[in-house]
Amino acid sequence: QVQLVESGGGLVQAGGSLRLSCAASGRTFSSYSMGWFRQAPGKEREFVGAINWSGGRTNYADSVKGRFTISRDNAKNTGYLQMNSLKSEDTAVYYCCAKRLGGSDTSPTQYDYWGQGTQVTVSS
Repeated sequence: QVQLVESGGGLVQAGGSLRLSCAASGRTFSSYSMGWFRQAPGKEREFVGAINWSGGRTNYADSVKGRFTISRDNAKNTGYLQMNSLKSEDTAVYYCCAKRLGGSDTSPTQYDYWGQGTQVTVSS
């Protein structure tokens, strides 16, 4: 079992930055790939990005590529989502998640554990 807790969300102006954290507890975090998804009101949950267990491979949605960066510190059992050049369309609840096995990074059904989400609001 892995427990995930996101933090770092808030209100920011367009063009600003936020860093989200995802603190993990339970089983060995370093054996899990980690993903970030977001969900805006009335919309489907959307893939943002993912990072493999070692941090050596990342994958991003086209909508955030070049603006968002995913990283992890396995010694601290924590993952991060650095968001720069934020736009109003980035407004959503952001979720971190973890998966033990392979499978698609972009499908939420591939992930075994989810955090409770943190709200990010970008004002224009």
